[in-house]
Amino acid sequence: MVWTGTWVSDRLGIELAGDDELRGLLGLALRRNPRRAHLLVSGVLGKHVPQLPSVVHGHGVTLGWRVRALLGPEEAARAVVLGYAETATALGHAVADGLETAPYLHSTRRPVASVPSAGGFEESHSHATSHLLLPEDPAFFDRGGEAGRGPLVLVDDEFSTGNTVLNTLRDLHARHPRDHYVIVALVDMRAPGDAGRLAAFAEETGARVDVVAHARGTVRLPEDVLARGLRLVEEQDGRTADPLVPCAPAVAPVRLELGWPAGLPDGGRHGFTPDHRACLREALPAMAARIVDGLGGPEQTGRVLVLGFEELMYAPLVLARALEEAGLDVRFSTTTRSPVLAVDDPGYAIRTRLAFPAHDDPADGPGERYAYNVAGGGFDTVLAVVDSAADTPALHAPGGLLAQLATAAPRVALAVVPAHTPVPRGADRQEPPVLPAPLRGPDFSSYEPDDVGWLLQDLSAVRLEAPVEEREEAVQRGGAHYAESLPVEYQPTEEYQELYRDALAGSAARIARAVGTVTELVLAERSPRPVLVSLARAGTPVGVLMRRWARHRHGAELPHYAVSIVRGRGIDANALRWLAAHHDPADVVFVDGWTGKGAITRELADALAGFPGFDPEIAVLADPGSCVRTYGTREDFLIPSACLNSTVSGLISRTVLRDDLVGPHDYHGAKFYRELSGSDVSRDFVAAVEDRFDEVADAVDQQVKEAASADRAPTWEGWAAVERISEEQGIHDVNLVKPGVGETTRVLLRRVPWKILARRGAGADLAHIRLLAEQRGVPVEERDDLPYTCVGLIHPRYTRGATGADGKAVGSA
Repeated sequence: MVWTGTWVSDRLGIELAGDDELRGLLGLALRRNPRRAHLLVSGVLGKHVPQLPSVVHGHGVTLGWRVRALLGPEEAARAVVLGYAETATALGHAVADGLETAPYLHSTRRPVASVPSAGGFEESHSHATSHLLLPEDPAFFDRGGEAGRGPLVLVDDEFSTGNTVLNTLRDLHARHPRDHYVIVALVDMRAPGDAGRLAAFAEETGARVDVVAHARGTVRLPEDVLARGLRLVEEQDGRTADPLVPCAPAVAPVRLELGWPAGLPDGGRHGFTPDHRACLREALPAMAARIVDGLGGPEQTGRVLVLGFEELMYAPLVLARALEEAGLDVRFSTTTRSPVLAVDDPGYAIRTRLAFPAHDDPADGPGERYAYNVAGGGFDTVLAVVDSAADTPALHAPGGLLAQLATAAPRVALAVVPAHTPVPRGADRQEPPVLPAPLRGPDFSSYEPDDVGWLLQDLSAVRLEAPVEEREEAVQRGGAHYAESLPVEYQPTEEYQELYRDALAGSAARIARAVGTVTELVLAERSPRPVLVSLARAGTPVGVLMRRWARHRHGAELPHYAVSIVRGRGIDANALRWLAAHHDPADVVFVDGWTGKGAITRELADALAGFPGFDPEIAVLADPGSCVRTYGTREDFLIPSACLNSTVSGLISRTVLRDDLVGPHDYHGAKFYRELSGSDVSRDFVAAVEDRFDEVADAVDQQVKEAASADRAPTWEGWAAVERISEEQGIHDVNLVKPGVGETTRVLLRRVPWKILARRGAGADLAHIRLLAEQRGVPVEERDDLPYTCVGLIHPRYTRGATGADGKAVGSA
């Protein structure tokens, strides 16, 4: 029998090395993804390749049995299981089935306004990277009773570089530290260089970390595999059909009533308990009987494919398993977001594809979705199983999923599982109190009262500052989140302040031109009367200047507010509620100073999914990362407001989010440093730029005219560059790579820097960077290949005895 990785292996030289079982578990295909060329295609996961339900479920249950044996009865009784969306949601469920007593949760990319996030992390190589953890029970991760938190079992289909798992461990250990973690995967494919990073995490935190997998091995990749893979995809697109199946007319599938038990969650998106498991097992035989009757009896069904829907894998899987136990010829797979090349060759894992528009109003907007190896699979009946949130007109439309399935099988049926909507607990069930009005100067900030209203709470009386090194060690050890404390405000030397003044004098006109351009684009394309909402605090000076431009050029008095957003924890939901109560959300335009790699851009899009009416498209002064389409410039130049901390941002600190200070009905917090008023340049900065508005007016008009006809679609070049630098430098964490002049300045002022990468020949824009680096003993490495003017690298394994890239201890600010 031909191995389903032969076609790719022969053309790209990719090899699997390791246990004998690997080729029976995995095939190979080519991704349509500039971040990774190949896709390991599991034959037993039930995602891309239709498989017997008993095989899919059995592999997960067996892994659960092995975890239970590893933990022993006492620890197993306290364990919780976490699976990864979208691919491993059913696998994680099955592992929890094997453990029997463990509650289960899987990550999700579908935000829910009523459920606060319990964490989030990035999957850097994926086509869709941001994961949310939304347990209905806020104490989900604290299970364990008097003995303390029990083991956390993390389940993914493959364990490749380990980046995703490490990102998860760091995020969750900062929130819910525990003594034992178990990583579970069908295959452990880590390269030797990656294996030590998990051990390093265990050493840093003092936690035990075990790995359980069906098979182990590595993928051997030629150095140029990414470029060659992309070329091969392009060649196949031009040579083979690999078509989207032509749009078929709208069809009326057989709609089957499942009799899904009331109150039973549709899966683990918000948590699935042992009681839920028992309820589902009891109900499955009756639901399977209804399906068989609805299809006309066993003699009418023929060969059946039960097709799940993206994250909704477990419910369709156990329904398919019940049909298999009832004697039907059944296979199981699910639709997916992953864009993969299809090649009709027995040595290739993805033979056919159906493509169709997303039909569940996804948080990240419309796009194509796929069902692989369905066409040509010889199925007589395809039963699509979706949740009620995905049973939309788009599902039934011409060219939609059901119409495409009708091209692949004589009969199509549909079963809908009620989507579980969590009910907020305790006090959250009550009507929230009236939210306070925005804070304004001079009582809070040094800006004019009309310049900005701060949707924050004043924490000026609370001691929140900690030394930079102390904060960095706590964050990297997983004991704290960066938003739980503040760095000590850096007070610049006279030499540094002179650099700031020179930078402002030299760049004021360039900033004014960018301010005018982005403001005019907002007025022309977003709203004639926009409500500017800056992301505090880097966005605030830009929002003030945009408001001043609109008044100077058009006589418009635009409302302007500042709100808090925290990477990994989202935007201030109470601030959004205040805005929605006082303005039309459609008029709200979110504003920031610049983009780095685009993490906050993604964070904002995820956070707003639960707040209908708000547009997640952000407007920025500078977009060197190519992450947005509304910007003043894409140059990576020195924006002087990035040179200083609070003294150029209205004397306001960065925002704080800590459970003991910020309650469920509070705004995020910040401090007003009144004592620094003698050093404040906030109004001077705004005035210096505003003085140049008339001078740049003609240039702004020309730039706006050019921008209107230009292709401004984000390319996310910055994110790709950060991933490359992270791997080249051996950091393996994109959160420690801060690209661009603004972000590099923040690294030197607020974090423990490791080294600075600088584009060779960069001039005045880097004068303050070089001075700060010299003061902190941080090396600056000249490079010819940087897409940014500079990149700051945070120390990847900081402790107070850590050393810089030159072997010397990193100095304090």
